[in-house]
Parts: sequence; C-alpha cells; structure tokens
Amino acid sequence: QVQLMESGGGSVQPGGSLRLSCAASGSTWDYYAIAWFRQTPGKEREGVSCINNNNGQTYYAESVTGRVTISTDNAKTTVYLQMDSLKPEAPAVYYCGAVPDALSVQAMCAGFRNVDTIKWGKGTPVTVSS
Repeated sequence: QVQLMESGGGSVQPGGSLRLSCAASGSTWDYYAIAWFRQTPGKEREGVSCINNNNGQTYYAESVTGRVTISTDNAKTTVYLQMDSLKPEAPAVYYCGAVPDALSVQAMCAGFRNVDTIKWGKGTPVTVSS
C-alpha cells in the first residue's frame, strides 16, 4: 500500500508562493492518481488539483485555475503543487491523497470528491496572511 508524506507548507504573505511536495513510498505502482485537497477548521476537505499517474492529465479547481500547477517527477514518486499569487485565507491543512483504481480517479479528480478509497497523507499546514 502506498504511503504519502506532505511537506513544504508554511506561512506566506498574500501574493507570495509556496511549493508543496507529496512523497509517495511503498507500492507506488498501485496508485492511479494523486490529488491535493485543502481543509480549514470546521469545513469539509475540498479539492485543489489532481494528476492522473497513467496519462498525466491534470485537473484544477476553478478557484485556483491559473495560480496553481501540479506536476510530478520522472519517477512519479513525488507530486508537487506550485501555488503562486496566494490569496489571504484562513489557515488550512493541505493533504495529498492517492487512489488505487480508475473509477476512483474519476471521482477524486474530475469531481474532487472525498471518496472512501483515497489514501491520505497527514497534511502540511499553510497560512496566507499579512
């Protein structure tokens, strides 16, 4: 089973940038896609971006389109989330999640749904504040 570990979070001023990393270990060939979700206190986890491990297709939430780029390294063991022109927001935790089958890819990537088959990392905190 794949294990995920996020890093790169921190505190940044509005307009700044952060690059988050999601390192996958274990049975990395078992996962079909990796997505980034964010969660603020008292709210549900919401999708930010997703990348299909098999064909490289990327997905973005409308709220971040143009400001966020998802990518992966050549070995497909690390997924990056480059976030630019960050807007002020409540402190959030960014999680990466992986899914093991094509059906779950459709739910997680195209629909940004938090389905039961997602394997989550422990998250990395992000604060955008002046």
